[in-house]
Amino acid sequence: MDPPGRGGRRRARRPAHHRRARGTRGPAQGERPAQAGERDPADRLGFFRRAARPDPAQVTALFTEHPHLEVEPTLRELHIASSTYYRWRQAETEPCERLRRDAELTEQIKEIHTESGGIYGSPRVHAVLKREGVHVGRKRVERLMREADLAGISPRRTGFTRRDPKATPAPDLVMRDFTAPVPNRLWVTDLTMIPTGEGPLWLSAIRDAFSRRVVAWETSARADADLVLTSLEYALASREVEPGRLIHHADHGCQYTSVKLTTRLVRAGIEASMGSVGDSYDNALAENLWMVIKTECVRGRVFATRAEANLALFEYIDGFYNPRRIQKRLGYLSPIEFEEKHYADQAAAEPVNLKPSQPALTS
Repeated sequence: MDPPGRGGRRRARRPAHHRRARGTRGPAQGERPAQAGERDPADRLGFFRRAARPDPAQVTALFTEHPHLEVEPTLRELHIASSTYYRWRQAETEPCERLRRDAELTEQIKEIHTESGGIYGSPRVHAVLKREGVHVGRKRVERLMREADLAGISPRRTGFTRRDPKATPAPDLVMRDFTAPVPNRLWVTDLTMIPTGEGPLWLSAIRDAFSRRVVAWETSARADADLVLTSLEYALASREVEPGRLIHHADHGCQYTSVKLTTRLVRAGIEASMGSVGDSYDNALAENLWMVIKTECVRGRVFATRAEANLALFEYIDGFYNPRRIQKRLGYLSPIEFEEKHYADQAAAEPVNLKPSQPALTS
């Protein structure tokens, strides 16, 4: 008895190697079929992977580069709605508000990055935008900088020191606590070398632990006691130091254990302090300054003369670092701004005598 169904007969099932997927076309007569690992040239124009989401930029570029293609038939082959395609075209000529805002922010970011000499990364760029009243997320700044191929620069550690084994070092009065409640309570100092075409240029600098400001610096062709003494004299001339209230912290370099420097410290009423031997962490705040200067001022530059390097240091330290370079530990203020804020807050906190003075009584 025949099984139930139309006509009462069942069609014979074809062998598996004769069957093909629904919606696909077999190769025409004389056409070589696609081999394993090859893309079928008739499959969706060979432009996108099967089931892949079309990229708007690729679709619009397809018609731009091949103007002979008819839009509607090609979109049907790509399974893209006409309204979607024309919306993509409109977005290219009339970008949405977010894209326009991204373009504006990118220009502001580029300006800030350029003014910093290419130094600032996304955290400092974001802080500057915030200071200027621009409300934008940090992640958005990171994305826009990445898309604009902008990046900050990272430091490298370097250092130079030479100890005098006969000298008696001062005790460590800091113990790695590089903080101070007010200016001129803790100064850290060190030496570093900058190569030039004329030979090494030695840089001595003194940094205030309160504001991280470079209070004095000097350069010389020789790394001797006169160099560190000169930088100390400049610091004393530019700051108001109370005798017995300031610590001068250095490493065990022979320049800092010299009689010239130790005698001048005693005369100024400054306590000398030194970290342990061969441990950069005991003078980390001074080492950090060298990383910053080498990274942001020296790296990638070749100085033909010592005078050229000296000018670059002047432009960086006095023209950028002290007055303009914002720092996270200072609340994204520059060292000078941080000190000015401290003195302004101090003046505002001082009590003001509003009681009028009484005239003296005469008989």
